[in-house]
Amino acid sequence: MFLKPTSSYIVEGQTIEVPKDFDVYEEVELGVIIGKKGKNIKPSEVMDHIAGYCLALDLTAVDDMKNSRAKGLPWTFGKGFDTACPVSKFIPKSDLKDPTSLKIWCKVNDKLLQDCLLSDMVFTMEQMISYTSRYMTLEPNDLILTGSPGNNGPIRPGDVVEAGLGDIMTIKFPVKSMEN
Repeated sequence: MFLKPTSSYIVEGQTIEVPKDFDVYEEVELGVIIGKKGKNIKPSEVMDHIAGYCLALDLTAVDDMKNSRAKGLPWTFGKGFDTACPVSKFIPKSDLKDPTSLKIWCKVNDKLLQDCLLSDMVFTMEQMISYTSRYMTLEPNDLILTGSPGNNGPIRPGDVVEAGLGDIMTIKFPVKSMEN
């Protein structure tokens, strides 16, 4: 479990900025947007706390994460650098009755890297949100990313990252080097 600062969020029309000293990989994920405050939410009550969804890219500086893990340090920079969480527009819960029936996919420069049904994920939304709410109170507009299929890959300045949620939506982001 980790947190992303609001400075990591960008929307379509903006550019992913990769820090010059980071080796960054993409991960496509379904984002669940909380609509109602909750603590110790039972799995059977999770849907009452969801306002909607988004498609998200969870960018990870894999080299920084490896170093942090080896030294027992926090994952803050590796997961939370500026632009590390590109997101789609909001999808109301009423517009997406069964998100687990959809595929998520990600391409880098038109090469398909990730593609899986959300029903194939290790943990369900209900399990993740219930578990998370045991330790932190969830507030309206909190965003929980639900995990990524395997086969993620590197992104570099000059690349274009595109991701999709079934035939509901696609998002596309150019990548450039961060001025740091």
